[in-house]
Amino acid sequence: MNLKQIELLRTVITCKTTVKAGRELGMSQPAVSNAIKHLESQLGFPLFERVNNRLFTTEQARQLFAESEALFESYRVFTERLEDLKLQNRESLRVFSSPPLGHLLIPQAMRRFLERHSDVHAFYEIATFSQVTHSVELGLADLGFVVGRVDETQFHAETLFAEPMVCVMPPDSPLAKKSVIRPADLVGQPMISLDRGTGMGQILRRVFQQEGVPLEFVAETRYCNTACIFVQNRVGVAVVDALSAASTMGDTLIVRAFEPREVLEASVIYSKKRLLNNTAQAFLREVRRSANDMAERLASVHGRAA
Repeated sequence: MNLKQIELLRTVITCKTTVKAGRELGMSQPAVSNAIKHLESQLGFPLFERVNNRLFTTEQARQLFAESEALFESYRVFTERLEDLKLQNRESLRVFSSPPLGHLLIPQAMRRFLERHSDVHAFYEIATFSQVTHSVELGLADLGFVVGRVDETQFHAETLFAEPMVCVMPPDSPLAKKSVIRPADLVGQPMISLDRGTGMGQILRRVFQQEGVPLEFVAETRYCNTACIFVQNRVGVAVVDALSAASTMGDTLIVRAFEPREVLEASVIYSKKRLLNNTAQAFLREVRRSANDMAERLASVHGRAA
């Protein structure tokens, strides 16, 4: 399959009809149908099932669509950078971050960076841990920022700071009378857990298992920031990273130390396959400054948790 054929397949799947796909591609409906039939003949397997003049994607088509995501994202990044070169030779910066860092630390660094580098075209994406590492691996991001364990055989990794997880709760929670919260204290409490598919969710389950305490919860979410918002709205209590607690701490949420102590590392990663350009290096210097500034705020979180 060439790029044009892949684009055709993706457009038909997205538009769901050959008529709409034809409008999107600037082709007639018969031309789209013939192109699909030719592609199916070339591949040797069907891409669509036709029932009552409606198209339904086959499993093979869905797999091809999923596998082509990275290819088209790479192509989009390539064309954007080409445009940057054509328009005033602007430098570009692509940054991906997981939410704990992406909602507070990176925006602060980005503001200071763009004040000093107004000629740079920046793209910023908040994504999951795996999406961040995948984007850096494929070259879709110059820099990635994550909280959790990083495969240092694959990436250059630099720890920005390391902080223990904390327990957050509404001010009127009975747990607020305690200075330290343990898994046993959370039994019978309405708990917001972290998704078992995330690194922090796995840590939480391991800690409860080691303590011999069942992890029971009323809600489960992927992101610590979302868990904190649930706590602010009195849905329950949660164990989260200190940065998420710092970004939402106030009259509607209080913080307590959590034991056994689990320290999470916040890191920047970049590819070992490519040199880090001057623009990315300049932005990383601003992030390091923001990380140092954040240390005082996190110290306040732990002070209030004591």
